[in-house]
Amino acid sequence: MKKLFVLVLCMAAMTGMVFAEGSGEYPERDITNVMVWGAGGGTDTCNRVVMPEMAKELGVNINVVNNPGGVAGSVGMAAAFAKDPDGYTICGLSESCVTSAVMGGFPERMNVWDFFIIGGSPDIVSVTPDAPYNSIEELVKAAKANPGSIRAGASGAGSIHHLNLLAFEKGAGVEFNFIPYDGSAPAQNAAMTGEITLVITSVAEQAQLIRGGKLRPLGMLVPEAFELGDTKIPSAFDAYPSMSEFLPISQAIGFAIRKDADKKIKSKLTNAFQVAMNSEAVIEFGKKNYYILSGKSGAEANKVFDSLESNFGWTLQELGAAKVDPASLGIPKP
Repeated sequence: MKKLFVLVLCMAAMTGMVFAEGSGEYPERDITNVMVWGAGGGTDTCNRVVMPEMAKELGVNINVVNNPGGVAGSVGMAAAFAKDPDGYTICGLSESCVTSAVMGGFPERMNVWDFFIIGGSPDIVSVTPDAPYNSIEELVKAAKANPGSIRAGASGAGSIHHLNLLAFEKGAGVEFNFIPYDGSAPAQNAAMTGEITLVITSVAEQAQLIRGGKLRPLGMLVPEAFELGDTKIPSAFDAYPSMSEFLPISQAIGFAIRKDADKKIKSKLTNAFQVAMNSEAVIEFGKKNYYILSGKSGAEANKVFDSLESNFGWTLQELGAAKVDPASLGIPKP
């Protein structure tokens, strides 16, 4: 009986030790950022700049792991969402992911996440350097002459760049041959090699390629012209004012954590995020790479993504590109 009592005490002590070891303050180990887009794109680059600054504040590493594929980042989102909401898995994503449900990818609406917005950059229409187009008007004229003959690339179906391509088609009254890619970098590489003629990604993603003569910019998909060094890029709205019916649509690059994660975990991440966004490294990165930094989190960031989901979902529905009726998902009209 005495031996049994001692054994029970030992087991209780061991259980207490295990509990104590596992009940320290978050985070106790490295965090994984599941990136829904491919390496080298804007979302990937922004996250890889911000994560090290957050890691300094949290005292652990944050490892960015690319998991692209599916519709509008659905493969990476599903992988991240399948993990426990313990704060050790976050999801690197962007505004393009809000179309995943209406495009038949991710089965949940975006309101299952809490968001952290790093920032964004406006989209631009560019062509491969040897393309016979020196203006947006010349491109549109050729596209109208041979509908569907010009190969146009962007990140996956339902992404902001794909949505901007659809809006460009509607606004200019043309039809391109859309080729989807697993992120902006592969799409841009395809344009540089001549695999496609036209690419739509952001200024931040194209800036170095334009400077190096590897892409030729034709027009901005925002109402204002843009100056990139000595190059002034006109707005496509000047030639085709009807684009204002569908554009502009702003980027919201960042990351998210499952909404059902503990409030203390979210608080730690929010604090680290704000420290990172105010760091010299991130501020300098934004200036040099044409990003408009945000720093929104919590209810403020969630409101942005709610609005984007509504805007993108119903725009795709009106453009005839949605696979699932947004009304059936409970997504309100803008």
